[in-house]
Amino acid sequence: MQGRTQGWIIGLATVGLIAATSSSYMHFQLANDPFYTSFCDVNASVNCTQLYQGPYGSVAGIPVALGGVFWFGVVLLLALADVRGPAASRQNVALYLRVWSVMGLSVAGYMAYISFFILGTFCILCGIVYVAVVGIFFLADSGVTTPLRNLPIAAGRDLGFLIRRPTGLLVTLIFVGSLTVIALSFPESQARISFPEPPESVTENATPAAPPEPTEDQRSEFERFWSGQPRIELEMATEEAPVVVLKFNDFQCPACANTHFAYEPVFQKYASSNPGSVRLIMLDFPLDPACNDQTPNGPHGAACEAAVAARLAREAGEDEAERMKRWLYRNQETMNADTISAALANIARVDTDHLATRFDEIIREVRADIAVGAKLPVQATPTYIINGVLVRGGLSPQLFDQAIALELQRRQIP
Repeated sequence: MQGRTQGWIIGLATVGLIAATSSSYMHFQLANDPFYTSFCDVNASVNCTQLYQGPYGSVAGIPVALGGVFWFGVVLLLALADVRGPAASRQNVALYLRVWSVMGLSVAGYMAYISFFILGTFCILCGIVYVAVVGIFFLADSGVTTPLRNLPIAAGRDLGFLIRRPTGLLVTLIFVGSLTVIALSFPESQARISFPEPPESVTENATPAAPPEPTEDQRSEFERFWSGQPRIELEMATEEAPVVVLKFNDFQCPACANTHFAYEPVFQKYASSNPGSVRLIMLDFPLDPACNDQTPNGPHGAACEAAVAARLAREAGEDEAERMKRWLYRNQETMNADTISAALANIARVDTDHLATRFDEIIREVRADIAVGAKLPVQATPTYIINGVLVRGGLSPQLFDQAIALELQRRQIP
């Protein structure tokens, strides 16, 4: 490769490596600290945490960001080989880099598509990685002299050169070995987890299974975390109860649905053991620009109608309200104004135009909730506030249970 091209590739690979390493570090922090907040969590649309902890943030428990570290590391190793490798191998480096850049661009393009068009969320660090990958892709097109058909033969010969050069082999083994150890030992999140979707076979009135008890180490560690958290002074009036749990909710948000079903047995447990001591208050924060000015690029185009429908169902009764919530959570991907209206008519036994007729009236109540969230500020959904302690994204059911227990203990309630 020419000197200037080589310098640009090394520079872009270094920037990309720093960004991918930072992403991996944040993923590690999110897995260990239930209250860690990333510097790039600006709002609901610019939010790294939502991507890291979403279904596309990891593969088999290994963060995708570590794949970026590996990719940029290989680019730098190839650049090193172009400078220090045998003359017979240097002529092949441009081809290797070209093939490697095509693979990287494919993965980066897929992840960018998921981020922008599926999840509607942008990650600053991911954006830096995308730019670096695209730049390397275009720069890698220069200086290729080895035909693609010779790739297997050239790679086999150069691998032999690498094995016979202790320094190059040692550097490669240290790099690959270190990443392998990190990937295999990466901690499973005990604080914020990707909750599984409730199975379709679960009936509306089925009692969910209680969460497993945390270990003694988990209890001790979480108690230390919880005791050190600041508490928000809420201006809004809350219902009287020793433990008040606020949930800022979006009925089209997968994580809101998953935490709803995951936390049901926790609330049922305390309703039985400590009647009236734990109160859940749901506040609407739809990530839908049609009613929420805080999310101009919000990805959920039916969330405003869903919030209104849930309130209208509540007017019909508690059973109807619960059935409507479950329907909304279970039909997130296909819901629209028409399907929501039909479901509301069936569940609340009202006319099919009831949603449209009452929409302007009820949406004012939804906007009042949004205003409360904007002052806190709520950046994403779900956001929980447990007796003033802000929890973004939710906790695992075990730790959510323990948080309530600690708050009851704090109020000296057995």
